[in-house]
Amino acid sequence: MNRTVQPLDAEGLRTALVGPWTQVDVVERTGSTNADLLAAAADGAPDRSVLVADQQEAGRGRLARSWVAPPGSGIAVSVLLRPTGVPPSRFGWLPLLAGLALLDTVRQVCPAPAGLKWPNDLLLGPGQRKAAGILAEVGDAVRPAVVIGIGLNVAAAPPEHPTATSLAAEGATADRAQVLTALLGCLAEREARWREGRGDPEASRLRADYRAGCATLGSEVKVELPGGAVLHGIAEDVDRDGRLLLLDPAGRRRAVAAGDVVHLRPSE
Repeated sequence: MNRTVQPLDAEGLRTALVGPWTQVDVVERTGSTNADLLAAAADGAPDRSVLVADQQEAGRGRLARSWVAPPGSGIAVSVLLRPTGVPPSRFGWLPLLAGLALLDTVRQVCPAPAGLKWPNDLLLGPGQRKAAGILAEVGDAVRPAVVIGIGLNVAAAPPEHPTATSLAAEGATADRAQVLTALLGCLAEREARWREGRGDPEASRLRADYRAGCATLGSEVKVELPGGAVLHGIAEDVDRDGRLLLLDPAGRRRAVAAGDVVHLRPSE
């Protein structure tokens, strides 16, 4: 079924979002909002800058995967954060924090069950299908700078990802502007609490909230590590640094800082 794609209202978004966010830029199309904002960070772009694209033609996911959605079908947004006062060792919580903001938002607008897959996916619906992904990248070696990109399927999922889903497919009726405004509001609130606590995941309740919202915990999983090694086990917890704690079949516990997780058996 064909439908008219409504472009995002840049002025409306700025009116709603400038305050918690320093500047909000909306472009009709680009290759990658993350790449653009990383370049802007190197040129001195301010903390809490936002870049939104109506169409992203070379969207990137983790492990160099592509994520390209039909025009007007979803949200492609990146934010630039310069969390001065937070130790860089705590920056690993930022993609998890962004995941919680996604979860907060989706629970406002969609009746379907939702959860997070460590470290960077939003799962939606009874089948726990992917509806969103997150990519965090560090830039600007002179001043702390982290760019977090979020891709969320609103009206439809990318056709080349048959196991993905969208908000509309799971019963949501909110439009992209409503969802984007809610998402950036939730993200600003969670990041501000995290920053005020100097990145301490206990002080901001981040760790407790992540445990409650993470569908990976309690699941039997396969973890593909950078470099090709594979681990199997039960995902037990996340530690204070945001690492996944895995109990392997021999009873050994391992802390995984980065990896691609496959749920083999959902948590009960």
